[in-house]
Amino acid sequence: MYEDEPRIALQFEVDKYLQEILQQQFPLRRWSSSLKVWYLPYSEQSLIKIKIVFDQKAILDFRIDSFQAENDLEVYKQTHQQIQLGSLSNSQNNLLVEYKRYLKSKRYSENTIKTYVDAMSVFLRYFKDKPIENIDNKDIIAFNNDYIIANKYSSSYQNQFVNAVKLFFDKVQSKQLNPDLIHRPKKEKILPNVLSKEEVKQILNAHLNVKHKVMLSLIYSCGLRCSELLNLKPEHIDSKRGVVIIKQSKGKKDRIVPLSPKILVLLRDYYRAAKPKVWLFEGQTQFEQYSSKSLQSVLKQAVEKTNIKKAVTLHWLRHSYATHLLEAGTDLRYIQELLGHSSSRTTEIYTHVSTKSLQQIKSPFDDL
Repeated sequence: MYEDEPRIALQFEVDKYLQEILQQQFPLRRWSSSLKVWYLPYSEQSLIKIKIVFDQKAILDFRIDSFQAENDLEVYKQTHQQIQLGSLSNSQNNLLVEYKRYLKSKRYSENTIKTYVDAMSVFLRYFKDKPIENIDNKDIIAFNNDYIIANKYSSSYQNQFVNAVKLFFDKVQSKQLNPDLIHRPKKEKILPNVLSKEEVKQILNAHLNVKHKVMLSLIYSCGLRCSELLNLKPEHIDSKRGVVIIKQSKGKKDRIVPLSPKILVLLRDYYRAAKPKVWLFEGQTQFEQYSSKSLQSVLKQAVEKTNIKKAVTLHWLRHSYATHLLEAGTDLRYIQELLGHSSSRTTEIYTHVSTKSLQQIKSPFDDL
């Protein structure tokens, strides 16, 4: 815990190579001068990324106060036996190439392809001494227990491995596994992070740069994912109908969302100044798509200009949009459509963070 928020601390001796990786791969990193460590906002995605980026270079320690103890890293190395993964053989590399080709042919997203291929790479290296055709359900269960759970990886990480491995054996190896025998983790119930309207206003007004202001404002006003914003083109803004057209988003789905008149004014000011050609928001080079890393940096700079001490991410703006709609009385069914959720159960999570009904409940403490 740091400044009352869960963080991931990254501690290492001065190392130029590791420093460069940290700067390139983790734009939300910050330095704590008091604790003398780098730290990131806590998320399961960050833990997975750390494991992939620093593969065989890092030890994950889940004790809250671990970075405060002297020589703690050496003690941890001595008391915890780490499983060393071997390197891939030529035949295993060929299997991964074939797997990647299959995923691309099925039009999986680039993020999903990378996640599944990375997961299978670890799995194959773990079973480096066992022929692929001899691997069965018992091996997958052993891998779950002896590698994923033993290393205290998250349940979502475990679930990704199960999805990747099942698909691999089903489509690449043409070998059916019994899904009932594969251990999936119990689904965690994690509430989305939500900002108040006042906090959102502070963040959106923090930038004087029109482009930066419009990007963050459009994410909140339309409840967009980061990738959805970056994939927008000028023709996707239909000012006459008052909608934004989201093309081929998560799950390969199109949808439309209402366009705020206030956002339309900002967009017109931005368009006259920037004159984008291909993408609505282009990078420093014309025709080049704006990068997600730069967008994250835009948000980070905005938060730093406010007094907000929370580890805000771009997805917080989308969560806040949904929650504020719900609190304003918008039907949950419409919110599901606006967010592009396939299941209403996904959207129902926002009922647990809405404060509208909670504020009407009087605590018995007030009657004492």
